[in-house]
Amino acid sequence: MKFRSGLLLGTAFLAGLAVGPGALRLASSGDFPGAALAREISHDNSAETVRLLTLLGTVMDVVKAEYVHPVSDKDLINNALDGMVGNLDPHSSYMTAAQFHDMQTEISGKFGGLGLQVQGESGHVRVVSPIDGTPAARAGIQPGDFITMVDHKSIDDLTLDQAVRKMRGDPGTKISLTIVRPKTGKTLTFDMTREIVHVQIVKSALYGSTGYIRLTEFDDDLESAMHAAFDKLKAQATKAPSGKLTGIILDLRSNPGGKLDQAIAVSDDFIKDGEIVSIRGRHAENNQRWDAKGTDITNGLPIVVLTNGGSASASEIVAGALKDHHRAIILGEKTFGKGSVQTLIPIGDQGAVRLTTARYYTPSGRSIQGLGITPDIPVAETKDDDAYGYREADLSHILTNIGGNRTNETPRTDIPPIAKSIPKMPDASWPAFDATKPATDFQLQQAIKVINAMAGLSNPAPATAPATEVKASTPATSPKPPEARH
Repeated sequence: MKFRSGLLLGTAFLAGLAVGPGALRLASSGDFPGAALAREISHDNSAETVRLLTLLGTVMDVVKAEYVHPVSDKDLINNALDGMVGNLDPHSSYMTAAQFHDMQTEISGKFGGLGLQVQGESGHVRVVSPIDGTPAARAGIQPGDFITMVDHKSIDDLTLDQAVRKMRGDPGTKISLTIVRPKTGKTLTFDMTREIVHVQIVKSALYGSTGYIRLTEFDDDLESAMHAAFDKLKAQATKAPSGKLTGIILDLRSNPGGKLDQAIAVSDDFIKDGEIVSIRGRHAENNQRWDAKGTDITNGLPIVVLTNGGSASASEIVAGALKDHHRAIILGEKTFGKGSVQTLIPIGDQGAVRLTTARYYTPSGRSIQGLGITPDIPVAETKDDDAYGYREADLSHILTNIGGNRTNETPRTDIPPIAKSIPKMPDASWPAFDATKPATDFQLQQAIKVINAMAGLSNPAPATAPATEVKASTPATSPKPPEARH
């Protein structure tokens, strides 16, 4: 099999939205001719295959004849396709032509809705993450929340796609979401107004002489937008007491992933040489490795990468590459653990299949599938220890972690001494987190301490400047992970 090399790494559905963490590459429909597939099946255990296909036809006949109301062949076959692909693992799925079209529309980078990333889990709709600055984020919806009702009507009997459609609507229209918060067991209702959601993929700020860059999704043009943000920070830092940048904080928290080529490009901006990532699948001819090209736009500045349980897939590739090369200190919480690659296979004009076809491996040869990346300096976001609550390992029928380097990680010897004094979580007096007030961001404040120590600077009072945004467009033709946007 030969694939065209458009790879994505993300996790969720975007509900005006995005769908969960995943790595995806795009195949042309010509790569999988139906006739060839039929011939392959006919020669593979043919008697058993014919028996099972006959059983499928018999069950269809029974349902059509006896179900309480008439059911079309189209609905029955679509249901069978959903089960055939969707039950393989949490990130494989079948999309009808309408669903495939919706996904292509949603990846334009702006859409009407709430700004939620959601994922199906055991027949329920779970929030992966709200998108910064959107109605969902402002309302207080949190990662891990289960959406149970839309406009006071239950969605328990709906598919993820059907639930997402309920949440979509024209900008300016009202919507009510009822959620269950597993950590507290509380049921909460949020009244919101749908908006055109513009995804700001890069945000930046200067804290003293430390540059802060937040990446929200690995969409097209991310690396160029990040490069522009870095150049802007360098110019701003000439007015700082030091006269220059002394370190970079790269914030990948709650970033569900996106395009593999962008994860590679971002990693390449900080690593001079060596492997960035490799992928290995069933067919050896499709295995690939990507190496750095000899550049480091920071000229060796200290880097701290912020992660949490919502840092998935493409985010984990960047964090894993920078960690394995000892190019950055990872501070925060263990990442999501999405270590598989999906291929988006268009099926003529009938839709598409999003199929898991490979695992990816960090430069040290490790698969993070179901494990995630462990921070060098563990720091919780809140006093609750782990605000995120669930990860890849908590999903049903996940892909196994096999192959690669199985040895224990060698402890790093380059962690700065200040790490020993960094608290694991905020104490009772720490203020509640407010996205508009960086001084309330406990992980960020600890990262600034670490960067300043690495640069040989004293630690000032908590930073208070808000992050500025750098906009980048996301072309509608860019493939995205199976995320649902609202």
